[in-house]
Amino acid sequence: MIRICFVCQGNICRSTMAEYVFKDLVRKEGLEKEFLIESRGVIADVGSDIHPGTKKMLDLHNIPYSKHVSTQLEKNDYEKFDYFIGMDNYNVISMKKIFGTGKKVYKLLDFTKNDEGIDDPWYTHNFKATYDDVDKGCRALLKFIIKSKLF
Repeated sequence: MIRICFVCQGNICRSTMAEYVFKDLVRKEGLEKEFLIESRGVIADVGSDIHPGTKKMLDLHNIPYSKHVSTQLEKNDYEKFDYFIGMDNYNVISMKKIFGTGKKVYKLLDFTKNDEGIDDPWYTHNFKATYDDVDKGCRALLKFIIKSKLF
């Protein structure tokens, strides 16, 4: 089983969007039993639900989601997951500080030809641009995993 944790700052916008986009892609491939997919925040808005802008984008693309409770990334999460997929350089740096290592830590767009960060729609209010980047990154990540035959 491949265990993936998507990580952003507050765990209400980008990481939750990536979690549900990736779950949908995995479901469409019939690989649900091969994955554990969750999300966390490096400075989580603990206990909060998905941001309404993220819900709107998921609804627009017919991607199912469930009630979400924002969760803080903790050092002991390191043993629970195989991949920690951050949204930008700040997330990556924060994860490395939390874990004390960079192993298992990636940016979502590292799996595309564009290794930049994904802008935080909390600040930009551009949930469409964030969705486009998340979708592109999730598709590339799944392609990488399938091509690498990691399960």
